[in-house]
Amino acid sequence: MTSSVERVSRKLSKAVGALEFGDPVDVVYNPLEYAWKPHRAYIRRYARPGIRALLLGMNPGPWGMAQTGVPFGEVEMVRSFLGIEEPVGRPTIEHPKRPVTGFQCARREVSGARLWGWAESRFESADQFFDRFFIWNDCPLSFMESSGKNRTPDKLPADEREPLYAACDAALRSLVDILQPSMVVGVGAHATKRLSATLAERIEDGLEVGTILHPSPASPAANRGWAEAAERQMTELGLLEGV
Repeated sequence: MTSSVERVSRKLSKAVGALEFGDPVDVVYNPLEYAWKPHRAYIRRYARPGIRALLLGMNPGPWGMAQTGVPFGEVEMVRSFLGIEEPVGRPTIEHPKRPVTGFQCARREVSGARLWGWAESRFESADQFFDRFFIWNDCPLSFMESSGKNRTPDKLPADEREPLYAACDAALRSLVDILQPSMVVGVGAHATKRLSATLAERIEDGLEVGTILHPSPASPAANRGWAEAAERQMTELGLLEGV
């Protein structure tokens, strides 16, 4: 089964790697290529069929998945909670303001620290968390403008966004078919919108869809207590019963 998820990631990486992006995007990172080893370790260790819910993020943050290949992959949490530390290469073109140093990265990504920190405090172990959940990013690419500013996929022009979404949609549908979650949960409004569009047929057939607050420090609500809000929302969705 994990080999099937690996194939989904490999196919997605190849598909998005063949795409081209213009101004204002200056540099694009694909951690499924240069951080494949920790990404593969994440899949092999934690992708399990029959989960309660698949949690979907948007795309890699510069100090998270862009460094570790793991969704929301803040370095310390990936190392200490997930138990993953593997060699990471370098992007073909690297932005000077967003260097990739892999597990040597000293910057902390707030979103990842919040999400995985909640999981660590709420569950006895990573295995207990992944018996119930799996986390995936809708898009594996990180887009940077010349200033180093992050540019999210929804801000791309339509002629660039549509082929990107087509590749990501195919991967997400394949992942859902492999893992067979009973619910898909968007982490934030964008991911929830993408889930609803991409998985419309499966939702019509009974797949449940939910949403939780994104842990970004750009969100005032998340800064007022993301863990408490996420706990409440996941409880309301029935995802924490028996834990």
